[in-house]
Amino acid sequence: MKTIAIVGAGPGLGLSLAKKFGENGFRVAAIARNPEKLAIIEHELKKLNIEAQTFVADVTDLAALKLTIQAVKKEFGSIDVLEFSPYAGWNTFTNVLETTPQSVLEQINSYLLPAVLSVNEVLPDMMNNGFGAILFTTGLSAMFPLPMVGNAGIVMSGIRNYATNLHNQLKDKGVFIGHLSIGTMIQAGTAGDPDVIADAWYHLYEKKDRFEEIFPQGFDPTNIPN
Repeated sequence: MKTIAIVGAGPGLGLSLAKKFGENGFRVAAIARNPEKLAIIEHELKKLNIEAQTFVADVTDLAALKLTIQAVKKEFGSIDVLEFSPYAGWNTFTNVLETTPQSVLEQINSYLLPAVLSVNEVLPDMMNNGFGAILFTTGLSAMFPLPMVGNAGIVMSGIRNYATNLHNQLKDKGVFIGHLSIGTMIQAGTAGDPDVIADAWYHLYEKKDRFEEIFPQGFDPTNIPN
């Protein structure tokens, strides 16, 4: 049985991804800093008879994150899919005119560095095995400059660059690198319903016929107000 590790799992998209992959035969390792939210995920997955275990770790603590990913591998034997989608909150974003070195550093510490460390922890095994997948979930600022998230855009576009390089290096080695850029608020019952996003993610993972997508498809970023 394959294992998906979701870094930054919450009761929204993280839970939906866990359900979608779990319904398709995956065991789930959910990693996040909030034990209460992790408890919700574990409870919901158990109701669906999906094998799951939660792991508490703050992604900004790289040493703790490394130990946690190692604990997941020890518990499940391997990590076949890594999905990376921590979210520090809208209040951490700054307009480009108000962006400072400190505000950029906060985004680097909460997203970029944990992403690189997570990849470092799972990629060698995937390359040795000749299969695996690493899935990066970002916001639309990874694809298009958005002034209202000036600090996040610097980091998100960097993540996309990193993911693209990984994809180009690994596409012939059996390891799939995917990137989904979300251009809507994630909320149940809306165009950004997390279950719908999870379906899109699983379809991209299953088909492996392209590296990235914008969700929702056909989204026009020029309609976003500054």
